[in-house]
Amino acid sequence: MIRRDDDGIWVTLRETIAMHHDEVFACLTTAEGLSRWFPVAAQIDLRQGGEIVFCWDADCTKTSTVAILDYNPGGRIVWDWYADINDVHAPVYWHVQPSVEKGSRISLRQGPFKDDVESLIAMAEEAESWRWQLCNLRSVLEVKHDMRAVRPL
Repeated sequence: MIRRDDDGIWVTLRETIAMHHDEVFACLTTAEGLSRWFPVAAQIDLRQGGEIVFCWDADCTKTSTVAILDYNPGGRIVWDWYADINDVHAPVYWHVQPSVEKGSRISLRQGPFKDDVESLIAMAEEAESWRWQLCNLRSVLEVKHDMRAVRPL
């Protein structure tokens, strides 16, 4: 979903995952959990003001580092994020809530994006990429698909 708010344009994606919310949240907040679905490996200093280092190769020579802007162990973490190489700044707000009958509800909200062509292109690319990543996360948790086995190193 794309929505214009007072501060800009936001992307919101939601997914229901048939897994306990603690395990889903661990996939956003622990090195082991992150490497199950997103980077090849990760290093994390889990606290507001801490950092996450995403390793994109087995030797951790290709990395991206993001600051943790906010963290609540009850199910919220905010990653500082730059949406493209032109420094379009759009943090990623993750929320994981228990769903008694279905497992967990995960919500990703990213923004705000500005209303210029460069920012809107970055927003569209981010929305497509994050939708794909949420599908990876759901596959890893529900089907026990091992992304580490098929991801090129």
